[in-house]
Amino acid sequence: MGSSFRFSDLYRAPDINPINRKAHSIPFLNPINIVLGLLTTTIKADLKLTTEQVANSNIVSLCATLLIRAVAGPLCDQFGPRIVFAGTLLVGAIPLGLAPLVQNATGLYVSRFFIGILGGSFVPCQVWTTAFFDKNVVGTANALTGGFGNAGGGITYFIMPAVFDSLVHSMGYTADKAWRVTFVVPLIMVLVIGIGLLLLCPDTPTGKWKDRFLRAEQNLHSHGVDFADSADNVVTVPGLITDRAPSDREKSPEQDETSVKMPADHEVAISRSEMLETAKGEIVVKPTGRETWMVATSAQTWFHIVTYVCSFGGELAINSVLSSYYLKNFPRLGQTGAANWAAMFGFLNFATRPLGGLVGDLLYNRGGRNLWLKKGWVTACGLLAGAMLVVIGRLDPRDEATMFGLVALMAVFLEAGNGANFALVPHVHPFANGIVSGLTGAGGNLGGVVFAVIFRFMDGGSNYAKALWVMGVMHIGLNLAVCWIPPIPKGQVGGH
Repeated sequence: MGSSFRFSDLYRAPDINPINRKAHSIPFLNPINIVLGLLTTTIKADLKLTTEQVANSNIVSLCATLLIRAVAGPLCDQFGPRIVFAGTLLVGAIPLGLAPLVQNATGLYVSRFFIGILGGSFVPCQVWTTAFFDKNVVGTANALTGGFGNAGGGITYFIMPAVFDSLVHSMGYTADKAWRVTFVVPLIMVLVIGIGLLLLCPDTPTGKWKDRFLRAEQNLHSHGVDFADSADNVVTVPGLITDRAPSDREKSPEQDETSVKMPADHEVAISRSEMLETAKGEIVVKPTGRETWMVATSAQTWFHIVTYVCSFGGELAINSVLSSYYLKNFPRLGQTGAANWAAMFGFLNFATRPLGGLVGDLLYNRGGRNLWLKKGWVTACGLLAGAMLVVIGRLDPRDEATMFGLVALMAVFLEAGNGANFALVPHVHPFANGIVSGLTGAGGNLGGVVFAVIFRFMDGGSNYAKALWVMGVMHIGLNLAVCWIPPIPKGQVGGH
């Protein structure tokens, strides 16, 4: 399992695990390789909404996405993440296309609830990425895809107003019609990507989702490891393989750990025992009620739910109020200036979330594949982000440079925490990665709702600094409350 980085890894075909065919590097510059607000003021004025109604619509949307993420996880394990990914996009495109018909607050609530389906696509995206990248780089891969998704929130601050302005000033639309027409842009993007996923993309590196067990057995056999008489017996329940393979009776201990290498196929050298562990514990199985309950109630799953409540939940809530906070403290910025500076918080995800995953992978690879190091990084991000939130809330800066600098530093740890979290998630119950990912993702939206409520009711929704201080204390307390939990369950097969 090599851990050293080479610049050529960015463009050359990656080395792969011989059993699950997952990549051991990320060919970010090789797209051919297989592994690779809209205008709150305008809409508010047109629909005659109060500030409270706008805030309520944000909470409604978060609740919808929470539910979809929780459901999407088991569906990924059942049908494969690609199908679920495409499904959430195409189903979510329906309410997105109907959004321009909204006429009042009730219509806005209904519209944003169903558009929240699109937010559920994060879960199959992470599960799908995990299916293509092995444990040594999966954190970086997940963080890159997640970071680009989160950064889309920042991009929206610029692109959608630009489209709106073009419709008004260049094409002569009135404001009440222009914001409605603007929805055509995201609708087309969602439809194109959803259809492309269905028509152009594979389920896994080994082929169709339904054939994943068969392919694993075939790869084992091709490397001299024979488990069962039929493919049906390879992996039927988590961590269980019915085998009568060549074992200790036929192979010496030295042979058991002999590495297998096929350079022509870019295969990495791993031991026979690691091949067995990969096949036994790291192939996703169809979820049953018993397994779902076991995964959902495990301490490890709750560690990720709680820490993601803080990191992504905090990010969601801050994104929704940051422009207003800037405008309150610095009126001279104006609405556009405040929105542009607030957008930088989202744009930082291009670097901060990938940083979280990259550091997690580096700690894992250079620390002897010690998962406590990955987990410690998650906790460190949570504690440091909490400390920065307390500092910002207590200082309530009135100097622009101080405010923007502190928020940027806070964002580094808050958003890196998202990437760090999903660097460890694939190791936890890897046979049920969809369930763990779905519950973790839903935890993020739960945090968004909780923190949004704090902002909503803290001195009538006007005391942003106090709300940030309270959030910071919660971050520190929650992260300390779960820091003792082992990264993976005792005796677990796979995920190490």
